[in-house]
Formats: sequence, structure tokens, C-alpha cells
Amino acid sequence: MGEKKIFFVDDNITNLLIGKNALKDHFQTFTMPSAAKMFELLEKVKPDAILLDIEMPEMSGYEAMEKLKASEYKNIPVLFVTGNENTEDEQKGLSMGAKGYIRKPFSNEDLIGKIEKLFS
Repeated sequence: MGEKKIFFVDDNITNLLIGKNALKDHFQTFTMPSAAKMFELLEKVKPDAILLDIEMPEMSGYEAMEKLKASEYKNIPVLFVTGNENTEDEQKGLSMGAKGYIRKPFSNEDLIGKIEKLFS
């Protein structure tokens, strides 16, 4: 299972560290603090899935999703990561093509389970 590549994009370094530690035994995980960094890395590495925070400065997760869906990367599955409990936000993300949501704070089991579900 370690061969799957996961991008985890979040402007909160603590969330990135927690996520990377949770995923390290299951996936090859690349963490980045912004959508801009994600698009830079996409030119070099093609992930099997992307975990994308919604609320980030400069480019939000929704804006990044629009850009992804309009690009050659449109088929990479995306899970939004959010601390927001708003179901309207969830519907918006799903209508944009997200495969699901991971709520912060997340448990390791929830994080790994939702990613593994993408590949089953």
C-alpha cells in the first residue's frame, strides 16, 4: 500500500505534521502549505489522491479544485479537509467533484479509512 502517493495541502503546519504521521505507514505522503505549492509539485509528481484544505490564504481549496478540474489533473480524486461543519460547504465541494470530506480534527483511522476507500 505504500506505493500510493498522497498530496496533503493545508496552511496549518500542525495539521500537516499530524496527517503525515498518520499516513506514513500507509502512503507516500507529500505535504505542502499552499495550493500554489501543490501546482508546482504536480508538474513533477502525480499523486493518487489529494487532501485539500478549504480555507487557505491566497488560493482557497475551492479555487484550487476549479483549477484542478480544468486541467490535465482533473481525474485525481480530491478529499476536502475542513474544520467547518457547514453542510452547504460540503454540498458545494461534492458538486465540484470532490470524493468526500475529512473533518478536522481528524482521527488517524478516519483519515486512512477515507483515503483507502478511494482506491477500493
